Amino acid sequence: MLPKVCIIGAGCSGFTTAKALADRGIAFDCFEMSDQIGGNWVFRNKNGRSACYQSLHIDTSKYRMQFEDLPIPAHYPDYPHHSQVLEYFNMYADRFGLKPRITFNTEVTKAERMSDGRWRVSLSTGETRDYDALVVANGHHWDQHIPSFRGAFEGPSFHSHRYIDPFEPVDMRGKRVLVVGMGNSAMDIASELSQRPIAQKLFVAARRGVWIFPKYINGQVPDKGVMPTWMPRFLMRAIIKRMIVRAVGHMKDYGLPEPEHHPADAHPSVSGEFLTRVGCGDITVKPNIAELMGKQVRFTDGSVEDIDAIIYATGYNITFPFLDRSVVEVVDNHVALFKRICKPGIANLFFMGLAQPLPTLVNFAEQQAKWVSSVLAGECALPSPAEMEEIIRRDEARDIGKYYKSRRHTQQVNFDIYCAELKREIEAGRKRAQRPGRARAA
Repeated sequence: MLPKVCIIGAGCSGFTTAKALADRGIAFDCFEMSDQIGGNWVFRNKNGRSACYQSLHIDTSKYRMQFEDLPIPAHYPDYPHHSQVLEYFNMYADRFGLKPRITFNTEVTKAERMSDGRWRVSLSTGETRDYDALVVANGHHWDQHIPSFRGAFEGPSFHSHRYIDPFEPVDMRGKRVLVVGMGNSAMDIASELSQRPIAQKLFVAARRGVWIFPKYINGQVPDKGVMPTWMPRFLMRAIIKRMIVRAVGHMKDYGLPEPEHHPADAHPSVSGEFLTRVGCGDITVKPNIAELMGKQVRFTDGSVEDIDAIIYATGYNITFPFLDRSVVEVVDNHVALFKRICKPGIANLFFMGLAQPLPTLVNFAEQQAKWVSSVLAGECALPSPAEMEEIIRRDEARDIGKYYKSRRHTQQVNFDIYCAELKREIEAGRKRAQRPGRARAA
């Protein structure tokens, strides 16, 4: 008998999981706290958890973000606007008849593991339901992380999650603005605000130098070409560095701090405009904040600047407010999971899209869901908890160990290598399932 599954969330991880379960005839309920699918890609999402700003375009090209089960429209630009990403998501959900199977405007407030191993799910409606398996697809770009600094700032300050445009939530015209961080959102927002009709002066504070990848190299999107998964890491590193240096030069050429790490040892910051804005003098890069001093900020190099507003583009906390810490505990923004999906010892709990894959997150859970559905259908069996622990150590040493230590790199994976290994795991799981005495996940 097939299990009944609860899916928490109807973003791209949740609705692609729903499709994979539906394909195998596995019963499920999918709960979405908002009134539509799309999660993070719903501009002004009523659930308050979208990080979309008005001008946002995805930093992954359409060629790499498209779903395997539904090609992206050919007329879309190389880097679609957030409205087009959401439109594409709706095409997917409509094509596979998913929306009628999603319960909207309903939040999962608690998911409790019962004594028999099944799950009791409490809903915002006051109802409780029991399930054989639980799929967590609540996203990890909504619980805002703002670092603490000595002192206090007297002007408006907020996380980039709240940024809408140069006029909301704060009118930035004529202001001296500080953006904290050097990730993709930081570069987008800084580039937008630094234009002369808007901020009077735009500063970016960075703890360390970063390599800034262009959106085009020789007229082509750089992520369209895929390096073979068999390629040795040393060769991949050499190719990446040569490509970046030939395309944009060294960061010191722009007056930026030269990164201490190799371009392949960090999740890339991608921008087609940031370096130009720096070169034009519209953006001034500072080191990290040392102290907040009322309406001034002192930086670690001793310099002090008058600042009117601060935007913290400083990432997110991985959070599962509906799960008890005895079920899963996040330590330093890290969760150790088998294939980034399963916690050893709990065979009927699956985390979808909980990774920082290169180059794309959009269709990442689509690939994961094909494996999860095969496990729930009984076609694949999981390794033993001890085997899982060993594979986790091996995978994280390769995927995370080569990156510099940062909250940004706690869930890092290479998409192509990961997907190739997941296919091998499916074959291994099928062989395990044929052994006597092996039970399905639920």
